Amino acid sequence: MPVTASQQVLENHAVIVKDSRIVALLPQQQATQLYTAAATHDMNEHCLIPGLINNHAHTAMSLFRGLADDLPLMTWLNDHIWPAEKQFVGDSFVESGSALAIAEMIRGGTTCFNDMYFFPDATARIVDRSGIRASLGMVIIEFPTNWAANVDEYMHKGQQLHDHYRHHPRITTAYAPHAPYTVADTTLEKIIVNAEEMDLPIHMHIHETAAEVSQSVEDFSMRPLERLKQIGLLSPRLIAVHMTQLSHEEIEWCAEAGVHIAHCPESNLKLASGFCPVNELDKQGVNITIGTDGAASNNDLDMFAEMRQAALLAKAVGQDPGAIPAHKAIEMATINAAKSLGLEQQTGSLEVGKYADLVAVDMSSLESQPMFDVVSQLVYATGRDKVTDVWVAGKQLLTSRQLTTLNETKIIADAQQWANKIGSQKP
Repeated sequence: MPVTASQQVLENHAVIVKDSRIVALLPQQQATQLYTAAATHDMNEHCLIPGLINNHAHTAMSLFRGLADDLPLMTWLNDHIWPAEKQFVGDSFVESGSALAIAEMIRGGTTCFNDMYFFPDATARIVDRSGIRASLGMVIIEFPTNWAANVDEYMHKGQQLHDHYRHHPRITTAYAPHAPYTVADTTLEKIIVNAEEMDLPIHMHIHETAAEVSQSVEDFSMRPLERLKQIGLLSPRLIAVHMTQLSHEEIEWCAEAGVHIAHCPESNLKLASGFCPVNELDKQGVNITIGTDGAASNNDLDMFAEMRQAALLAKAVGQDPGAIPAHKAIEMATINAAKSLGLEQQTGSLEVGKYADLVAVDMSSLESQPMFDVVSQLVYATGRDKVTDVWVAGKQLLTSRQLTTLNETKIIADAQQWANKIGSQKP
């Protein structure tokens, strides 16, 4: 399933990979006649899809999975997550949490993620070691954290991250101001200038809850998106996360400006944040992508579950069973996300010249039978446990459900050690 504009599903085809990239995609018989391979993988009962792209994650927060459940967003943040971060988050925490998250994502068919968290250099080390692809956020927030004391330090450390990894084949960077209610106008204006000069995306939580919107009206006499529009933030650089509270006019602004949406259906449901109007956004031509959010508010990093929820919620909220059909849901989790990150020439679909970011999904089990439509089956009936093999840039990161670049035993042991520490000292 190449995930191209034709929406074709190609049966009995082969993908030919050389030096990390796809050099041909053709019928198996022709492949055998034209190519001699150093290694072959016969996936006769599988569907081969592009690697999934998780377009909004807080990877290291996997170590807070289940720490504070069933709470409203601001209670969850103010009373639990931010105090826990102040007490525990540092380089070693982020390295262990990122390893846990990246291992989970690889096993679930995710080959690229767009991250927003502190100590991104620790996450970068795991990205480099694991072989996954990532856009790492240069986080900016107005108040001090364990990562930085003020805006200038956040900006400086972000620049250092960008400079260090600017030539890395799998690591890119993005500005990641936290949210309109935690970042000032003057800071956002600096970010816009820098992002233009460095040609980088801007990744930000926006209109996540009704309370956020009403607080902005009280503080600024306008809704957050109008404020951001006045500053000049609405553009094709912006990846707006959540966007559950949108008027018809605001949807038109996003369409006109080329804003990308990172839709996080399960996190929005769990925190009762609201419903992103995906069907209306889609009808207006807005590029919609999918993210899991962090495992602290989801509580998993399962892109197959997110695709299914995205499709089902769009139908329910839009009161239209034709909203977000299965193929479009897969596009949201692959090529649409690649476009938002400026990576559409590198990944997001199976096409000649792109990196061989591939996922093999076993379609032979009883849960996948009978097979009338493989695309429908992938979105509505398949789970991440059916992912057997994963490649990024032609390198195999998962073989028959076994990680090849990360030590699963050590990752679990480290997570258990952190759980013991956090559980005994949590605020």
